[in-house]
Amino acid sequence: MFANKRIKALTFILILATFIALVAMDFVSVIGNRTLVYGSTGQDVKTLQSKLKGLGFHKGKADGVYGWETLRSVKWFQDQFGLKNDGVVGASTWAALNKAKPGVITAQKGGNTATSSNDVAILAKMISGEARGEPYIGQVAVGAVIMNRVKDSKFPNTVYGVCFQPGAFDAVRDGQYFNPPSASSLKAARSAITGYDPTYGALYYWNPVTATSKWIWSRRIMLRLGKHVFGI
Repeated sequence: MFANKRIKALTFILILATFIALVAMDFVSVIGNRTLVYGSTGQDVKTLQSKLKGLGFHKGKADGVYGWETLRSVKWFQDQFGLKNDGVVGASTWAALNKAKPGVITAQKGGNTATSSNDVAILAKMISGEARGEPYIGQVAVGAVIMNRVKDSKFPNTVYGVCFQPGAFDAVRDGQYFNPPSASSLKAARSAITGYDPTYGALYYWNPVTATSKWIWSRRIMLRLGKHVFGI
């Protein structure tokens, strides 16, 4: 009899401990103690996705998997709130998420200088030189990479500065940049400048057939559009 009571007591304690642990894990997810990055999974990722969705930044499912769509949503949110848009959901991003209210979204921009007609012209000429013959979405993607660099602290913070960073683009080196831009590249430039980013935040692109740099191949590939692959 005593043994049975002891077994029942131990069973109850184990069940209670398991319940407390599950509640604690869910609480951690809600308050955002864990730093989330691309590839993270779990209830806290689902919480992140739900928060972003409620604020209008995330259009995908809240499935608990930190994939490309979530990365894009996080970087967009971080950009809107003046945070480092690196896709890492740490203490500052969690804090901003918990304070944010619906209706805060403004048009995505690539910095204070990324809205002038001169920037559109520069971006269009670069797209035309780098992505001539590519499908339209591939042209926008090249422009989006440039705009992502404008917003990233590792690169110059203007369209001109990014495009003319020494050694950055073949179109400047071989002179194709200086040719008149195509109509489609102008349209693509406007789309990229106003926030359309089919690359999910990529900072690099290259032709996998011709690229020989070991460094560029060390970048994480996010997707392929036309003849280019895009990575971070």
